[in-house]
Amino acid sequence: MAQHVNDSNFDEIVLKSDKPVIVDFWAEWCGPCRMIAPYIEQIAEAYKDKALVVKCDVDSSPDVARRFMIRNIPTVLYFKNGEVVDKQVGAAARSAFEAKLTPLL
Repeated sequence: MAQHVNDSNFDEIVLKSDKPVIVDFWAEWCGPCRMIAPYIEQIAEAYKDKALVVKCDVDSSPDVARRFMIRNIPTVLYFKNGEVVDKQVGAAARSAFEAKLTPLL
């Protein structure tokens, strides 16, 4: 299951992780966000030993969203060693998310 992060714990969980991290920036009211939610959960389960998958609600965590210039949701950022190394904006197939994660493992 994907972990939830927010303005107060984002740096500790995401930026200090020793594993690659996928961050799904989403909102409850966002249809495309709900569309990809099952993929995010499936990836969290499939890669639980190799990567960290987290979700960040842009409405309840505006500081993190602003800091990473999230303008459209869903936006999925890929972090490695505390740095953004890739991103996916908009809904996509599970395979598209995995294709961006695999090189980071």
